[in-house]
Amino acid sequence: MIVRATGDSLLLIRQPDHAALARTVMERWAAGDLARSPRRDSILLAVGQHDNGWHAPDTAPLVLPDGAVADFISAPLEVRRGVWPRGAASLANDPWAAALVAQHAVFVFSRFEGDPDWAPFFSQMTDLRERYRSLAGLPFDALEQDYDYVRLGDLISLAFCNRWTDEQNHAGYAITGDGTHLAIQPDPFAGATIPLEIAARCLPNRRYADAADARQAWEGARAVTVIGSVSGARPT
Repeated sequence: MIVRATGDSLLLIRQPDHAALARTVMERWAAGDLARSPRRDSILLAVGQHDNGWHAPDTAPLVLPDGAVADFISAPLEVRRGVWPRGAASLANDPWAAALVAQHAVFVFSRFEGDPDWAPFFSQMTDLRERYRSLAGLPFDALEQDYDYVRLGDLISLAFCNRWTDEQNHAGYAITGDGTHLAIQPDPFAGATIPLEIAARCLPNRRYADAADARQAWEGARAVTVIGSVSGARPT
């Protein structure tokens, strides 16, 4: 779950919805070789499904011991680790997409490499990545090249959903936001402005007694739509 505090309210966005928005962005990506790549369909599948392992955890808010609603960063370790093998395996019919999702897991948690507590996770995900890559019959350098598109889609969508205003960078692209609009340099959209829209729920910004308390608030929450845009430069 993506959790944004807005005064007395919490705006909650499901991780699979964030991933679907990432695909919407990358479908319009005109830079590099994505548009003409023979693997474009698999890359876009990985972008749009990279967080599908969160479907079950995101059916209702997770509550931390102090009563705060957990986001995808503060969720319990067993949840954060568990979503990735499940997510990659769900794409087994497209081994290249599955390999890209496994690579995403390795990349986003790379700061924990060398931590003995994380060794089983990295072993599992690298094994899955290599198994699916081998099934796809493609070299690792192709995986690294295609993964940049998965990460860019993820990062752009996260920046929008979280209203990040600090500059984000990946693969030579700089992403900046003002809370509604994102600007990416150099321009990857050939001058186009891409509309962004994602569903969210608005819950009271309070401590919750337990998971049942949070689920009740979730089920009765007001649905909202977050709207914005992304382009190569700020529209005039």
